[in-house]
Amino acid sequence: MPPHPRTTSPPRARRRLRRALACAVTISGVLLTTAGTGHADPYAAPFPAPSMTPSTLDARYATERRSIEQALRTAHGVGDTGRARTLGAFLRPGRRFLDFDPRGRGQAVEVIGDLASARRVALLVPGADTTLGSFDQRPGKPWSTPGGGARAVYTEASRITPRPGLAVVAWLGYAAPKTLSSDVLTDERAGQGAVALHRFVSGVHRVNPAARIGLLCHSYGSVVCGRAAGSATGGAAWRRVTDIALFGSPGTTAWSASALGAARVWAGRGGTDWMEDVPHVRIFGLGLGPDPVSGRFGARVFDAGPGGHSDYLAPGSPSLRNLTDIALGRPESVTRA
Repeated sequence: MPPHPRTTSPPRARRRLRRALACAVTISGVLLTTAGTGHADPYAAPFPAPSMTPSTLDARYATERRSIEQALRTAHGVGDTGRARTLGAFLRPGRRFLDFDPRGRGQAVEVIGDLASARRVALLVPGADTTLGSFDQRPGKPWSTPGGGARAVYTEASRITPRPGLAVVAWLGYAAPKTLSSDVLTDERAGQGAVALHRFVSGVHRVNPAARIGLLCHSYGSVVCGRAAGSATGGAAWRRVTDIALFGSPGTTAWSASALGAARVWAGRGGTDWMEDVPHVRIFGLGLGPDPVSGRFGARVFDAGPGGHSDYLAPGSPSLRNLTDIALGRPESVTRA
């Protein structure tokens, strides 16, 4: 959905209209059918990969590459040109994946940087409508994809400091919902994603016990992060999570930042992000709770600039600079809204 135009001080009637339109679009997702085509999924399960440990990291990268190669052969065989283009890009030299599953809308987890030696690890958790096909392909806005966004953060970190000691993970490790579906009105998909995110954070900790971790959570991805943080019951791995950044967020299901644990909780919203107009409620399991940028939520609100819902990681933007400082564990450098 394109961002709404923004005026300096929109009249009350205009704001009511925008909120009504946002409600109508959101509720329409419940009314849309999501029936499949009835065709069997042609893609096979990925090869079993070893668990994440320092000694098996390279073997895991190699196994996931074999799974991508297998899926690429299938894509060519069934004439799935879009998927073939995506998978061909995944196999470019230097790209490394810790997880991959071509079935359905697909999942993938890519690492940029040296996960085993990094002082900081940033996990970029994307939102609704993210699939294998949109993992790093979006015309005109490559930074708005998981892969492109992770590369934007890594590049910005290298600009800020010559030796950032940062690894960035593009984490599409859950089945992201469609924007126009009832799934975005509840936290069911987020609950499933939270379990997978917990598991992955534990894997990162096994690979690199000294690294501190930051979660960069966009849109519905912030619901995943909120559920994961809210259900954390301790343990060495989750204690390494020092920062949780929520941007373009519809809510987290938590009623306050304090419910997300001991990590620093950040929130930001671009000046023309349509998410401002989505109702922030939670009633009988529907809705995702308070607005993270509201004062009552209690997050540290950072300057996200004038951009829209897909612009947070755009090169040169204040939001990219601030999110990168959060990823680097530099709270004193983050400019507040």
